[in-house]
Amino acid sequence: MKILVINCGSSSIKYRLFDMRDESELARGLIDRIGEPTASIHHVSGEMEVKVTEPIADYEAGVRCLLRLLQAGEHPPLADISEIDGVGHRVVHGGEQFYDSVIIDRQAIKAINSYSELAPLHNPANLAGIEAAMHNITDRSHVAVFDTAFFQTMPQHAYIYALPYEWYTEKRIRRYGFHGTSHRYVSLIAAELMGNPEPNLVTMHLGNGCSTTCIRKGKAIDQSMGLTPLEGLVMGTRCGDVDPAIVFHLTRLGMELDEIHEAMENRGGLLGISGISRDIRDVYQAAQKGNQRAELALEVFAYRAKKYLGAFIAQLGQCHAIVFTGGIGEKASFMRAKIINGLEPMGIELDPVRNDQQVTGPFRISTDTSKTEVWVIPTNEELMIARDTWRLIRGNIS
Repeated sequence: MKILVINCGSSSIKYRLFDMRDESELARGLIDRIGEPTASIHHVSGEMEVKVTEPIADYEAGVRCLLRLLQAGEHPPLADISEIDGVGHRVVHGGEQFYDSVIIDRQAIKAINSYSELAPLHNPANLAGIEAAMHNITDRSHVAVFDTAFFQTMPQHAYIYALPYEWYTEKRIRRYGFHGTSHRYVSLIAAELMGNPEPNLVTMHLGNGCSTTCIRKGKAIDQSMGLTPLEGLVMGTRCGDVDPAIVFHLTRLGMELDEIHEAMENRGGLLGISGISRDIRDVYQAAQKGNQRAELALEVFAYRAKKYLGAFIAQLGQCHAIVFTGGIGEKASFMRAKIINGLEPMGIELDPVRNDQQVTGPFRISTDTSKTEVWVIPTNEELMIARDTWRLIRGNIS
């Protein structure tokens, strides 16, 4: 009952191995800088930890490397590759075709490739990882888990842009939403914690990438990200919502489109405003020392998050809980307070003592009298992928 989860980025492979009998993690690792002269490899399994550098030319070599590591050591998590029952793959974009995770076949591969124009930095890498894994782990089912699938329950009025309708029908221009695996995972955990199988939630994934999702009766009805992950909240380096006419104005001033795009993706957000870092910890330390741009960056970040939170609560009417997750959502108590404080007239009351707890598991940070509960729930996208993989393949295992 061992499931391998693979998440391929533009030059990296993250992987985790789970025993689905108790959902325990047997191993994890990261192979970074694939294709460069020397890649960095970090592998952890039990008490064994490996940190090495070696040439990893491509995803094929990367998959062979991780399989070798999973069988290495005195007590390896795998005695043989045949012990892997299935492989789950993160795929960023599934367009309108995929409402759920799927067992990968030729049609699925063709569809994933067709959405590469909508996710040019992610889908080609995801697909390269899939093909490498299927070549090296044969006679086992491989499953694609899509970031966008959770948002296919959004109504049309939530995902259509006010643009010429033909752009949607002919060019597939619409809001898709991202971080879906994370939002789905924490929404399921929240439902368990609250004893409510179909809660109304606003889930806030705050990290280097940030997004928030509006969930009614357990189904996503809106999301802050759009055609791409650039829309929505302020992020580490992404700008989030801006007036689109800014692009036209800057081109008239002589800037190239690629330069504008690069700045909005990589030089905006917390980094762009503060001039210090994309890491909120660095920005917070600078703000504590009186740096005004750092203070402004934190205020803009919190303001935008609160703005979306209020809009989504208005859509729900009754919100049972707000859920924070992601690196910032889970660890930055000061930012959670900035976002929640002032919402008492709406029946949302933060308990400052609970909010400042230093714990690792899910914990509630609202008062006992708060009409809307507020939770911190650590995300686990890899486990969600493993669960989907196990759900889809277990009927095929003898």
